[in-house]
Amino acid sequence: MLSMAPAQTLLPYVVERQAGYWLRRAHQRHTALFQEAMATLDLTPTQFTALLKIVELGRTTQNLLGRLAAMDPATIQGVVRRLVARGLLHTANDPLDRRTVVLMPTPAGRDLAAAAIPIARDITTSTLQPLDEHEQGVFLALLARLA
Repeated sequence: MLSMAPAQTLLPYVVERQAGYWLRRAHQRHTALFQEAMATLDLTPTQFTALLKIVELGRTTQNLLGRLAAMDPATIQGVVRRLVARGLLHTANDPLDRRTVVLMPTPAGRDLAAAAIPIARDITTSTLQPLDEHEQGVFLALLARLA
């Protein structure tokens, strides 16, 4: 049976002073800004990242895309499936290894990525707006170190 600890044992721990709490709140704010701004393009943050990486690379495997986009295999598989269904990616077997699927952007995928980039820049500006220019640089550098 689970025992109920007295409230006094919780006092030294304040959730609002923990990194995870503030990271989650910042992520929620950024996600809300992203969803609102990208609504007309119907792109999620993961779809945007994957599409941009594929357009940047020209062609890649799903495995490499997942690593470059920082997504686990199940997530990247679903993202790729949705992008292919929307006609934004084309798949082909690798001529050197028929078991490997190569992903390439379609013209529609390139066009959508190009349309999304200015919106994404605005989202970043909005996300970082509460910080001054120096703080923005420090914040991004610190996030990169944590990641």
